[in-house]
Amino acid sequence: MTAKKLTKEDVNLLNSKLGQRILLKDKKIALDKVLAEIKYTQTLRQKQQALIQLQQWVIANNKKVVIICEGRDAAGKGGAIRRITEYMNPRQYRIVALNIPTSDERQQWFFQRYINQLPKPGEIVFFDRSWYNRAVVEPVNGFCTKEEYDIFMSQVNAFEKMLIDSDTYLIKFYFSISKKEQAKRFKEIKKDPKKQWKITAVDERAQELWDQYTQYKEEMFAHTDTPEAPWKIIDADKKPAARLEAICHILNTISIA
Repeated sequence: MTAKKLTKEDVNLLNSKLGQRILLKDKKIALDKVLAEIKYTQTLRQKQQALIQLQQWVIANNKKVVIICEGRDAAGKGGAIRRITEYMNPRQYRIVALNIPTSDERQQWFFQRYINQLPKPGEIVFFDRSWYNRAVVEPVNGFCTKEEYDIFMSQVNAFEKMLIDSDTYLIKFYFSISKKEQAKRFKEIKKDPKKQWKITAVDERAQELWDQYTQYKEEMFAHTDTPEAPWKIIDADKKPAARLEAICHILNTISIA
């Protein structure tokens, strides 16, 4: 992009404090990318302010909110949650990412350990992966039996209806990325010493098992995309757009007017 192509709005954006910070952070300057980042950051900040108001409404009215973030490995679930919660009151939300179940938990009703994490009045809980592990990750990797899978699929819709009937908002996100994009992100993570811990044994097989994941994912959508608890599928190949779409969906789903 050349100076002649810049509009007055573009110049004002570049001259703003935000624009100067973004413009000067890299040695190589690509104005089109700089302008795109400025506009994204401005929009993100506006939506984050709206999220603060939403959280204040949740607190004031003792509402309960559950937000599920599902998707393939490296789909950007954690990054989206971080942008959503960046300026929220940390005392009134929780991010739940459960570890492998203990021996006692394996003998409990499957949903019990998730029930223990549900929000109290005035709280928002984000599940970075949820009970839907049993719908996709577990059967693909042999972590559950077919009987356990079938029982889950026969109970999950009723469980979610009970949750909603108890005056709880339930939002279900699926962050969808292409096989090529997942491979690219895995490569970037492995090269970054600060992120290498993110790669697990399950991640290592994700590309190899791509078709199996797809099969179970489609079965999950077909069975659990209900009128009461629909899935919001987000194209996550472009992280900034995916994050904004997720935020906008939350704001549109929970009306505080």
